[in-house]
Amino acid sequence: MFDTLVETETLAAHLDDSAWVLFDCRASITDPEAGPKAYAAGHIPGARHIHMERELSSPITPETGRHPLPDPQRLAAILGRGGVGADSQVVAYDDFQGAYAARLWWLLRWLGHRPVAVLNGGWQQWLKEERPVSTAMPTPVVKKFPYKGVTEDATMPVGDVLELVRGRKHGLLLDARGPARFRGEEETVDPVAGHVPGAVNLPFAGNMAEDGRFRNPAELRRRLEQTLAGTRADQAVFMCGSGVTACHNLLAMEIAGLKGGRLYPGSWSEWIRDPTRPVARG
Repeated sequence: MFDTLVETETLAAHLDDSAWVLFDCRASITDPEAGPKAYAAGHIPGARHIHMERELSSPITPETGRHPLPDPQRLAAILGRGGVGADSQVVAYDDFQGAYAARLWWLLRWLGHRPVAVLNGGWQQWLKEERPVSTAMPTPVVKKFPYKGVTEDATMPVGDVLELVRGRKHGLLLDARGPARFRGEEETVDPVAGHVPGAVNLPFAGNMAEDGRFRNPAELRRRLEQTLAGTRADQAVFMCGSGVTACHNLLAMEIAGLKGGRLYPGSWSEWIRDPTRPVARG
């Protein structure tokens, strides 16, 4: 079972394995159709595209962030139609350092499915190694996804985050956005710039080595423990702009052997929906 990362050579050896289910998670937060277009132009053979906005998120409401968590039962049905059963080894990939693939990785674990991994190096690594590419649309064998409920302690709702900020709960918020957005010097996506008071910046891109693959477990552990600064792994709460790239840091934690971190799903885009919630800059 692969439950964090899988290498390209391993995936290549299992392209014809019916127990392996591959999802193309390519997406763009500025163009909802960019992912489907990229998939249609060429993808790893056998991969199905899964849509960030329509399948890996729920509709936005006036109270939510930009990517609310999907309805779990609906997502379970989508995964079943995509060929995911109880024993399926799922692999997710994208072309954005694994950030969108990590969203699917986290969601599957939230639903209780452990054999799911992100392709290390993603689409770029696959092309670099001149591995096969297809434009064929696969017809998956529909399976029964064994949905038994979500992992309740995997998330922290906004009310508890506010209690954490007020010092009434123990924990540390780690924000995966880039430093300029975190400091409030620029904001290219959301209407308010800044960060949640007390949060620490942990840009998800720092999990990657120069070759576009994840840093090794020891390097990730050093980086994460330095940022945690004595906070226990199970007291870490991960956020970003909308709950997507935060999953990249949660994946890095798992690779590093640091378990128990939680996701604040609404993240910054939910936090700023209520003007009474405090905002920090700098």
